[in-house]
Amino acid sequence: MIDLPNDSAVAQVRTPPDAVFLGFARALRAGGLPVTADRERVFLEAVVTTGAEQRANVYWSGRATLTSSPADIERYDSVFTAWFSGEPLTAGGRPSDPLSVTRQAPLGDDAGDGGPSEDEIVRAASTSQEVLRHRDVGSLSSAERRELAQLFARLRPRPPLRRARRHNAARSGRIDGPATLRDQLRRMGEPGPIRHRRRATRPRRVVLLIDVSGSMSPYSDSLLRLAHTFVQSAASGTSTEVFTMGTRLTHVTRALRERDADRALVAAGQVVPDWSGGTRLGEAIAAFLDLWGRRGMARGAVVVVFSDGWEREGPEQLGEQMRRLSALSRRVVWANPHRGKVGYQPVQQGIVAALPHIDDFVAGHSFAAFEELIEVVARA
Repeated sequence: MIDLPNDSAVAQVRTPPDAVFLGFARALRAGGLPVTADRERVFLEAVVTTGAEQRANVYWSGRATLTSSPADIERYDSVFTAWFSGEPLTAGGRPSDPLSVTRQAPLGDDAGDGGPSEDEIVRAASTSQEVLRHRDVGSLSSAERRELAQLFARLRPRPPLRRARRHNAARSGRIDGPATLRDQLRRMGEPGPIRHRRRATRPRRVVLLIDVSGSMSPYSDSLLRLAHTFVQSAASGTSTEVFTMGTRLTHVTRALRERDADRALVAAGQVVPDWSGGTRLGEAIAAFLDLWGRRGMARGAVVVVFSDGWEREGPEQLGEQMRRLSALSRRVVWANPHRGKVGYQPVQQGIVAALPHIDDFVAGHSFAAFEELIEVVARA
C-alpha cells in the first residue's frame, strides 16, 4: 500500500500547480519508481509544453518521463489515480477528462471553520520547501534565499573513505595471528577463539574549488553555504579545504570554520578580493597545484570544481591543468549550474577542454542537485 500525501491542503491554501506535480513525482518515488531530480525537471517541462489543464496531458507526460520500463506502468497508474482526484482511469488506462488537482477537503468537526487546519498548513509548508529544493538558486528572491539557507543546516555530508594501512579487530576476515597468539599466552597455552582483523578505513580529503567570477555570482552565496556544511563536517573526521577562483586563487577554509553560516560567509567575503570579477580558471587551478596540490593536498583527494566553464584566457591552459589535477587526485567532480537545465550542451571552450579529465560532470544549480552532489562525493 503506497503512502500517498493527502492533498486536501492544496484545496485549502491554493498550493501552486508545480507543487502538486512535484508531490506526485515524490509519491511515485515513495512507491518504488526510480524518479530522480532530473526526471522531475523533465516532467515539469513536459507538463508545461503539453498543457496542465487536461488530465490526459499530465498522465502521458508523467508516463513518458517518470517510468523506465513496462513493469512500472501498473504502479504508475495506481499512484496517478490516487493522487489526482481519486477517480478511476478510463478504459485502456488513458484518462480523457479534464484534470482536477484539488479534491474536496474531508468533512469533520471543523468543516465549517472556513480555514485550513494546522496539519494542512504543515503539509503546505512542506510542499513549498519541496518546490524550493528544485528551484534554480540563481533566480531566487531575497526571501527565498533566506528560506533556502535554513535547508542547508540539514545537510550532512559524508566523507569518502579509503583503506588505511592499519588493521582493526573484527568478527570475521583475515586471521590475526599475533593477536591469537597473545591470547593463548595469557591463557598459559590453552586453546581459545581465533582472532580476526580487517583493514581500517580513513576519510579522504575533499577539496572544493569555487568559481566566484561574474558569471557565477548568482550561485556564489549558495555554493559557499554548501562549502560551509562540508567544512563543518570536518568535526567528524573529514578533512575539507575550500578555495575560491576568479582572477586569483584564495584559501577560505579558515573563514568557513566559523560555526554560524552567516558569519562564516561574511568572513569569507572579507578574505576574497575578486568577487564577481573575471575568470582565469586555468591560472587558478595551476596556482592550487603549484602551491598546495603537489605538496599533498590533492594527492588521493576528491576534488570538486564549481564553475560554468567560462574561461577568460585560452582553454589550452585549463585543459593542461585539469590533466595535472586528474593525475594527482583520486577523483575529479565538476558541478556546473547549467548542467541541470533542459537543453544544455557542454559547448563552452573551457568545459570542452576540461571534460576529458573529469570523472563526474553533475548539475549544481539547485538544492536537490547539491544533495545529489554530496552522494557523488561520498561514493568517490
